[in-house]
Amino acid sequence: MTALTEYERLEAAGSWREGPGERLREVIVSVGDATLILTDPKSDTPLSHWSLPAVIRLNPGESPALFAPQADGAGDDEVLEIDDAVMVDAIERVHRAIESRRAHPGRLRGGLTLLAVVAMLAVAILWVPGALVRHAARIAPPAQSLQIGKMALADVMRSTGLACAHGQGPLVTDHLARRVLGEGATIVVLPADLNGARQLPGRIFAVGQDSLAGSASTESLAGELLAAGIVAGETDPVYGALDYAGFRPVMSLLTGGDLPAGSLDGYGQILLSQPVQRAADSSLLSAFTEVGISSVPYARRLDPSGEATLGLIEADPFRTTNPPAPLLSDEQWQALTQICETS
Repeated sequence: MTALTEYERLEAAGSWREGPGERLREVIVSVGDATLILTDPKSDTPLSHWSLPAVIRLNPGESPALFAPQADGAGDDEVLEIDDAVMVDAIERVHRAIESRRAHPGRLRGGLTLLAVVAMLAVAILWVPGALVRHAARIAPPAQSLQIGKMALADVMRSTGLACAHGQGPLVTDHLARRVLGEGATIVVLPADLNGARQLPGRIFAVGQDSLAGSASTESLAGELLAAGIVAGETDPVYGALDYAGFRPVMSLLTGGDLPAGSLDGYGQILLSQPVQRAADSSLLSAFTEVGISSVPYARRLDPSGEATLGLIEADPFRTTNPPAPLLSDEQWQALTQICETS
């Protein structure tokens, strides 16, 4: 590094995340001999060493700069944030100097280096944002998922109207959520037709008033909720919301713990425009058995003729025996069907 002695003693403050789920901590960043050294400012204890040739910048041209040690494939685990323009310029100049030294031996090697740089840029542009979104969805704690779910629900209600809450209806939805979905789940009834239940992040289950009308019953509603939970287990609603929000809001979520206001504007309309996915019969039948209800009311609700849902009808877990006690009493079901009344 003799050609870059002006940077050998350069130091600056930075913020470092050691791994998934870890909080950002303050560090001192210094340029060593082809390495970045991250040191605890309180104890002067070295915390990490990064090879400069392997370091990439996650957000070129933006401030503060975000760097990751990509050479070992773990770049979405460690992240370094630097706001010092001199240090950022030093890192990039040292990195360019190292790469240029490797490129001198000949044109072929220079061409290969150029291709490698282009490939790295392509990875940074195409792969890193998606990887960070997947990582953020994977490590999101329940409280963070619930915050995202509430933001998604608020945007959905811009199209449907506010959630229904008439009379004793909310008490019934709380009881039904615990009975069918378990602790931590929430059922929200919206004054619109949704053609089935949808699970939002944070285990928020949205159903429309059409799920309580016509031939609907407690069992058919429970079937819609169980189906939504099965589909969500395969698609991950947290990832869907964060993928819509995009790279910058997700980085804000990772570094600050909150998704910026407005990140999900328009997401609700997209959710409502998508048809409700149908869960596999085998998974549904297992869920019906565990909850203790017949699958026939839900199957007939999907297709009154029964032709498209014959598997659910013929394999009804309570076809020859009576199911346990009903999920709701007649009075509770009546209160639930009136939850969207305005007077």
